[in-house]
Amino acid sequence: MDVNAAVAAVAAIAGVLTGVIAMLAFRISEREQRRPTRTSLHTDPVLPPGVDTVLSVLRSSAVVLDEADGVVKASSAAYALGLVRGGKLAVEPMLQMARDTRRDGEIRQVELDLPRRGTGRGEALAVSARVAPLGSRLVLLLVEDLTEARRIEAVRRDFVANVSHELKTPVGALSLLSEAVMDAADDPEAVLRFAGRMQIEATRLTNLVQELIDLSRVQNDDPLEDAEPIRVDELVAEAIDRCRHAAGTKEITMAAGGTADLHVWGNRGQLAAALGNLVENAVNYSPARTRVGIAARTVAQPGGDLIEIAVTDQGIGISDKDKERIFERFYRVDPARSRATGGTGLGLAIVKHVAASHGGEVTVWSAEGQGSTFTLRLPGAGAARDRTHQMSHRDETEGLDGEAGRSAHSSPHSSDPSAYETLPSPEVLP
Repeated sequence: MDVNAAVAAVAAIAGVLTGVIAMLAFRISEREQRRPTRTSLHTDPVLPPGVDTVLSVLRSSAVVLDEADGVVKASSAAYALGLVRGGKLAVEPMLQMARDTRRDGEIRQVELDLPRRGTGRGEALAVSARVAPLGSRLVLLLVEDLTEARRIEAVRRDFVANVSHELKTPVGALSLLSEAVMDAADDPEAVLRFAGRMQIEATRLTNLVQELIDLSRVQNDDPLEDAEPIRVDELVAEAIDRCRHAAGTKEITMAAGGTADLHVWGNRGQLAAALGNLVENAVNYSPARTRVGIAARTVAQPGGDLIEIAVTDQGIGISDKDKERIFERFYRVDPARSRATGGTGLGLAIVKHVAASHGGEVTVWSAEGQGSTFTLRLPGAGAARDRTHQMSHRDETEGLDGEAGRSAHSSPHSSDPSAYETLPSPEVLP
């Protein structure tokens, strides 16, 4: 009887202990569930009120990091620049800046050159990165892409340097020649010889200044404000008249052909200057007793007909490496020959800007020793006029600024002279 009572007592005590242990385990588990863990801090971070909205309207690439360097939020631009990969900030210098800022709360800014992703080229991406604390445990990284700004600045510096050099050459020559004239005051023949050289240098200087003015005008003006329908035949005739004397001196035959009675819509002065520059280049870079042809045709396109005006020569041709740069300001394929012909290196740059501002492009096909074909592509008068009116109506109703055209460039679909072999026999102009 005593043994049974003892067993019952032990069983009762064991049951009580089991209940107490179960209750304690439940309480501990419940307390742990209520306590925020480090994992929950990382996976469910909370941005300060309004920050998400502000970041969504910023032009800069934005990345928010938590205390474990995890990406809490990143804009689409940050992914596009390759700043964020696999949920982590992929640029080590920026990551180190974020850690330093998290440690001492100081705002930091630095400019970096980052490699481009997927281009296969060695070009660098120039960025400006600024890191600042955001609340007690988050860090905000703002990254601005400076690549285009640096490129424009480099173009501006090169342009100023080139202009200075080009102006210095004729001005220096005029200075030396004037001294020579003074020293040769008693020698009429020498005075005449030096005066002739002075006239050549003065003409070169005048042409350079005028082309600088023309380039500035086509870049800043809207040619479609004073646009009108223009006969392509008239533009071709004007370009030929402009170069008739130079062509006659070298016994170069100029021929005009192609489809007649074509019209484009634009600024007559700018289009005449652009086509005149192409014909003048063809004459200047062609050997004596060769042929320069100007042909026009219509090319049907889904957005409206294009008018192609091709200028073909039998000159020295252009190498592949030079074709990519010939539309740059002051770039010359053969600097010595350009100086002999009085070229300024701005003619093709003017053509490029005129084509782009009229909604067209200029392209080139060339082979060394065989000649070149420059093709000016412009929207036909009807399509261009309709586009201009639509843009004007949109500007009035929506307050938007119209943008002109596509960029002019040297493209792989540039016209080969064989494309014009089916045109009517050109009229030979002496």
